[in-house]
Amino acid sequence: MKVNIDMGVAARGAMAEMDLEELLATRLLVQGNSGSGKSHLLRRLLEQSAPWVQQCIIDPEGDFVTLAEKFGHQVVDAARTEAELTRIAGRVRQHRVSVVLNLEGLDVEQQMRAAAAFLGGMFDAERDHWYPVLVVVDEAQLFAPAAAGEVADEARKLSLAAMTNLMCRGRKRGLAGVIATQRLAKLAKNVAAEASNFLMGRTFLDIDMARAADLLGMDRRQAEMFRDLARGNFVALGPALSRRPLPITIGSVETSARSGSPKLMPLPEAPQDAGDLIFTPAPDEARLVVRKPPPTPIPTADLLAQLSRPKPAPAPPAEPVFAVIDEAERDAGIDAVLREILDDPDAAFRTDAVLYQDFLVRSRIRRVPGEPLSLSGFRRRLAVARAGVDEHSGGEVWAKALSLSETLPDDLQGVFLMVARAATLNAPAPSDATLARAYGSHSPRRARRLLAYFEERGLLVVRTDFHQRRVLAFPDLGCETAPGHPEAPDEPQRDAAE
Repeated sequence: MKVNIDMGVAARGAMAEMDLEELLATRLLVQGNSGSGKSHLLRRLLEQSAPWVQQCIIDPEGDFVTLAEKFGHQVVDAARTEAELTRIAGRVRQHRVSVVLNLEGLDVEQQMRAAAAFLGGMFDAERDHWYPVLVVVDEAQLFAPAAAGEVADEARKLSLAAMTNLMCRGRKRGLAGVIATQRLAKLAKNVAAEASNFLMGRTFLDIDMARAADLLGMDRRQAEMFRDLARGNFVALGPALSRRPLPITIGSVETSARSGSPKLMPLPEAPQDAGDLIFTPAPDEARLVVRKPPPTPIPTADLLAQLSRPKPAPAPPAEPVFAVIDEAERDAGIDAVLREILDDPDAAFRTDAVLYQDFLVRSRIRRVPGEPLSLSGFRRRLAVARAGVDEHSGGEVWAKALSLSETLPDDLQGVFLMVARAATLNAPAPSDATLARAYGSHSPRRARRLLAYFEERGLLVVRTDFHQRRVLAFPDLGCETAPGHPEAPDEPQRDAAE
């Protein structure tokens, strides 16, 4: 179904229309300096398309929550755990509800983690729920920065990965990214490069004007026009907008943001007792802290003498400062939490980042003592737990298998250990469906590619017996699996169904 939405007025008074169905397939990038009208443009787009498509707005400033009263959007307060946000996002896709993720009040790192969890939940939704969704991300440079900033590296990687999935792989899952940024130079290139539609607003820096002109296929001498654009005026290009650069003026909107541009207003008349109003504390103010006079300066000779004295050794504490942690109790608690996670049939198809957040929450609930596992340590323990054997048991053969698994990427260690465990027990070779589930996929073809990769690395040898059953031999371990049919159903799923 072809739906054209009215974005405003184009050249010579013609209507500026946007093909909504084409937009869902080709994505949109909006650039403009602060005050150029980006938020107004996004609001116009959201209001015009609200009756036709489900919407999800990532709102770092809380400006778009006003859409709720007029158009029925649900406001999701981001002050929740990341696991909870991921589950909410899955239900949003299932029930096709338009939402505004309100990130107001969170610091930058918390905003990045919350947005990553929510976008990850929408991206990982089940195939039956891949309905079209317009995902609008305001101030996208916060969530997909071109360079590392002051936030933790892990938070930046999570957020950047979520934005990359949205723009690069979201189309097949029905997710159409609309991202707005103040400067293209601040936005990660692999995120910006996936947009095929552009709306360029007022820009002053030479480098940003040149990049905008390049994206629109304009001569660099024409880039000066971006300095002269008025507020709410943009240059459009793309299959959903126009095949040639087209100046447009964004139309009016029905709702308004909670915050707006500052307006000049006359100052009140200066009171005669202005000094008393400023310097006299109000009755409800906290008691003022009296500043102490600065200490008397120490003579240089005395200071040098103090520095030259040997520092006395600290007395040993009578008892440990921190409580002694029982490592056996800690390992038992971690194993119990991992078993709880793996008992969930959906855990196999969740990313490690989502499972790690669930692990941290469950560890706090169970009061697992000591510092929580790092993400890399969690991935290792999870891979061993999926194989069904403790890392510190299993004999010399299993210790050799653990050593071989460390040469593989983190996401492949669990699959390798599962196959190696079957070989050490002389159990039937796992089927393609079982291997795919262990990798977090529904594709048997991917499972066969994993075995081919292991064979290329010289870790195992795949052979077929006379009954077309598969046998996996491990030369370094000196053992092999019993014959197993590659097309057999996934055992845990079959048991759960029964």
